[in-house]
Amino acid sequence: MIYCGIDWAEKHHDVVLIDESGQLLAKRRITDDAAGYQVLLDLLAEHEDTQDEPIPVAIETNRGLLVAVLRTGARQVYAINPLAAARYRDRHSVSRKKSDLGDALVLANILRTDQYAHRPLPDDSEQARAVAVLARAQQDATWNRQQVGNQLRSLLREYYPAALAAFAHWKNGLCRPEALALLKAAPTPADAARLTRPQIAAALRRAGRQRGIEAETERLREIFRAEWAHHPPLVEKALGRQMLALLAQLEAACTAVDDLAHAVEEAFLQHKDAEIILSFPGLGTQLGARVLAELGDDRNRFADARGLKAYARSSPIARASGKKSSITRRRIKNDRLNHAGYLWVFSALRASPGAMARYRHRREACGDWHASALRNVFNSLIGQLHHCLQHDKVFDEPAAFPAPNAPRRLPDPDSPRPISATAPKFAPQRSDLRLLCLCDSH
Repeated sequence: MIYCGIDWAEKHHDVVLIDESGQLLAKRRITDDAAGYQVLLDLLAEHEDTQDEPIPVAIETNRGLLVAVLRTGARQVYAINPLAAARYRDRHSVSRKKSDLGDALVLANILRTDQYAHRPLPDDSEQARAVAVLARAQQDATWNRQQVGNQLRSLLREYYPAALAAFAHWKNGLCRPEALALLKAAPTPADAARLTRPQIAAALRRAGRQRGIEAETERLREIFRAEWAHHPPLVEKALGRQMLALLAQLEAACTAVDDLAHAVEEAFLQHKDAEIILSFPGLGTQLGARVLAELGDDRNRFADARGLKAYARSSPIARASGKKSSITRRRIKNDRLNHAGYLWVFSALRASPGAMARYRHRREACGDWHASALRNVFNSLIGQLHHCLQHDKVFDEPAAFPAPNAPRRLPDPDSPRPISATAPKFAPQRSDLRLLCLCDSH
């Protein structure tokens, strides 16, 4: 058995091949271009790399052209976490020395000794990878838009509070086309105070508004002409120039979000799993695409629903040492999937009576806090999604949240909860209930 480790960099990559005893077979430094990739493939072919028995490869990234070349065929590529690789490095050398060749050797030895403990990159289809690229890009663009919008809001608060008061009445505030058009027409409070009714109405029409223009024009004109504090004229003009620069970034971010949203919808609806994902309460096109992007369509990626729940950080984790034991929430997770799950649960509570009933049960009967109850509902939904994807079934509300045989009597919300004699008055004694509910949730 032969194992390959690659330490990647921006301009070159170090490649190491070892056998099952740890003996070094070959080492090579290749360039980051098509010629270098061909040298790597030739090196693997020289050491009996075939389509039926490919050489597994360990590398510290899961993206890029190098990974795309390695994933051709049936070759297994293992994306090793850099933190895990750093811990393995201490096993081979206590002097803390480090080199690119040594890191490649460490990665190869990880596969030689602990290949079973690491997961290869999923064998997702080309369409699923395209959805992942677009969904993650749209999510990054949304976060970038929020960041630029916060910067613009902070700047307007310093010298242009009339704009914030005028746009607070609108949904999405500064990101609306009307707000962008008015800020372009009047970058300073003095310019806004001089705007006439026809100028305000023309700006609203340019932004695409068709109804209620006269009423909005009067409201905006009253706000802009009210009494506000001002900076000196030169300082105010300079702040206006700074605002226009941020405004251009915000406008570009809004355009990117809209364009990527259309691309995500088009790609996601063509995927074979779209019907199953959209059948779940609370999952729309954009949020469903984000879930598909992180789960992929490789049915063998997770051995069971427990692995997926741990990957999404919805299942609890037990820590035991001697006589002490505790059950806490996970911290290592897929951040994108966990963020999508948080939004998913909020929408599912309104769309699914069973999800709302489960949330109420966790809050009232089990004594969970709001975040714990949401995680429990997400834990149930993500497990049901795994089952439906494995068996090609759509979501079924009665099967997902069956009605109990007997009506469960919930405690009166106005009655006080039992309090431990040693615990403070504001801390309910619910540790035993939490343990029982966690076991019931699995």
